[in-house]
Amino acid sequence: MTVKKKAIVISLVVSVILMLAKFIAYFITGSNAILTDAAESIVNVIAGAFAFYSIYLSTQPRDENHPYGHGKVEFFSAFVEGILILLAGVIIIFKSSYNLIYPHAVGQLLEGTIIIGSTGLINLFVGLYLIKVGKEEHSVTLQADGKHLLTDTYTSVAIVAGLILIQLTNIIWLDSLLSVLVGFYIIYSGYQLTRGSVGGLMDESDFTLVEEVVEVLQHNRHNPWIDVHNLRTQQYGPEFHIDCHVTLPYYFDLNQVHREISQIDELINKNGFRKAELFIHADPCLPKCCHYCHMSECPVRAEAFKKEIVWTPEIVIKNKKHFENELF
Repeated sequence: MTVKKKAIVISLVVSVILMLAKFIAYFITGSNAILTDAAESIVNVIAGAFAFYSIYLSTQPRDENHPYGHGKVEFFSAFVEGILILLAGVIIIFKSSYNLIYPHAVGQLLEGTIIIGSTGLINLFVGLYLIKVGKEEHSVTLQADGKHLLTDTYTSVAIVAGLILIQLTNIIWLDSLLSVLVGFYIIYSGYQLTRGSVGGLMDESDFTLVEEVVEVLQHNRHNPWIDVHNLRTQQYGPEFHIDCHVTLPYYFDLNQVHREISQIDELINKNGFRKAELFIHADPCLPKCCHYCHMSECPVRAEAFKKEIVWTPEIVIKNKKHFENELF
C-alpha cells in the first residue's frame, strides 16, 4: 500500500469512529451544537471515501484516453468535498435557527463536552498528519482532507467552549446560537476548498511554483539563455507540467539547442521540485536582444552588452521577449 493510500485509509477509519462517538454524545445531551459537529462528521466519512477512490484513480498510469495521467481527479475530489461541506453548513444553519426560535432542554453536557473535546484532539493530529503527507507526496486530495479535519477541530473547540459556557450560565439558547455561528464558519471553509479546487481544474497558475522555478533559473542561468518568457504551469495530481519559451543564439545548430533545453529540464527537476514535465520552445535571438545578452564572444553581436535583466515572475510569465517589456 502506498503512503498516500495508507494515509487516506487512516483518515477514513478515524472519521467513522469519531462520527459514531459524536452521535453518541448527541443522543446523551440532545445538544444542537453537538449535532452540528456530528453532521459534519458524516461529510468527513463521505468525503474520505471519495478521496480514497480519487487517490486510487490518480495513481493509475497514463493511457490512450488520458495522456496526461489521471491526476486531475484529485481536484475534482476536493471540489466534491467542498460542496458537501457547504451543504452541511447550510443545513446546520437552518436546523439551528429553528431551534433558536423553539429551544429545547439539553442535559449531561459534561459527558458531551469530554467526548467532543477528545474527538477534536484526534482530528487535530490526523489532520496535521494528512497535510504533512499531502505536501510530501504533492497530493491535493490529502491536503484538502487534512484541512477539512482541522476545520472540524476548530469547530469542536468552539463547541466545547460553548458547552462550558452553557453549563456555567444555564442559558439554553446559547446552544443553538453557537450552532449557527459554527454553520457559517463551515460554509466559509467549504467555499475556500471549493474555490481552490476550481482553480486547479481550470489550470489556475501556481505562483509559488513559478517563483521557485524562476529563482532556480536566475541563480543558475547560462550565457546562451538570453531570456525566458511565457512560462506557464499546470498541475496533474502530484505532477507538474511547465512550458516556456527560451531565447537562444540564432546561429546555434539543432544539437546545441537540444543540449541547452535539456540542461534547463535537468536543472528544474534536480533542484527539489516535484516531478515536472517540461515543454520548452526555443526562440532565435534578435538584434534587439544584444544589449542584455551575456554571450561575450558572439560572432554576430549588433550592440554592446549594457545590463543584465533579472528574471522575475512578473517578467517571465509574459509572452514577450524582454526588450518588448520596455525596460530600457
